[in-house]
Amino acid sequence: MDDLKKLIREIPDYPKPGILFYDLTTLLKDQRGFQKLVDRLCDHYADRKVDVVVGVEARGFIFAPALAYRLGAGFVPVRKPKKLPAKTAKVSYQLEYGTDTLEIHEDAIRPGQSVLISDDLLATGGTAAATVKLVRTLGGTVNGVAFAVELTFLNGRAKLPGLDVFSLIQYDT
Repeated sequence: MDDLKKLIREIPDYPKPGILFYDLTTLLKDQRGFQKLVDRLCDHYADRKVDVVVGVEARGFIFAPALAYRLGAGFVPVRKPKKLPAKTAKVSYQLEYGTDTLEIHEDAIRPGQSVLISDDLLATGGTAAATVKLVRTLGGTVNGVAFAVELTFLNGRAKLPGLDVFSLIQYDT
């Protein structure tokens, strides 16, 4: 995956001093890079049943629809509060400093549907774990959690026990 990693811009001290930000927009604007990324994520799930791909606001909306299209599945958005017009299920979860909330339409996933969750980056795992909880609340079966990038040193996988967690690009520090 080094070919894709080379397309990611690293920005030191953003959004605050001491943080190294991995900017995926430089990979996304590269036609072949973006295509390879979607193809490689889809290859991992090609032999599995996927009814819907759930994308987490906001950058998950970039990857999840592309995966859904390639896998012949539907796309379901998970959003911040008060962004979805119909009745929603919601979950609140802990952040490093405070809490956040995610919502999904109550009718977005039918009981027993096979669900792939997709987001741009796995860091501490809180957002992904909250999304898993939402999907399960609606009766969906989470068959995978896919990320373009994983910051392995933050051990986000620990919050996703028993799930197939797949990331293409890993950063160890």
